[in-house]
Amino acid sequence: MNMLNELYQEVILDHNKRPRNFGELDDANHRAEGYNPLCGDRVTVYLKINGDKIEDIRFKGSGCAISTASASLMTESLKGKSLAEVQELFKRFRSLVTGKGGNGEKSEMGKLSVFQGVSEFPVRVKCATLAWHTLQAAIEDKTGTISTE
Repeated sequence: MNMLNELYQEVILDHNKRPRNFGELDDANHRAEGYNPLCGDRVTVYLKINGDKIEDIRFKGSGCAISTASASLMTESLKGKSLAEVQELFKRFRSLVTGKGGNGEKSEMGKLSVFQGVSEFPVRVKCATLAWHTLQAAIEDKTGTISTE
């Protein structure tokens, strides 16, 4: 299990150093801003939704390694997905990072399973879920900054 934890740590650090889909999305038709006052993490999520699919997704912001890696892996996981698939994945991700998911959750999460250890550090759950809550706000066209508090 120790080697697995090391691998997960490497993936998180890689996505923190080289976040995927980082930057503004010029033709976004949905966007939202999120803020985690506990850690100081800030994220803006940009979406191009076509019909009921996420055609493109990007993010920008600054934060801790967990927050940035979560946003990066989220964008990779959601591009091309339907809004229903997005909602299901968000539900499973939240269960994974809060430790409320069963073992079946991990096997269905793909790369996102690297965040399973977050449940051991409850204060970090908000870091891992900030981008996801901001994504929800973007889908729902909520205005103002979404806060984890």
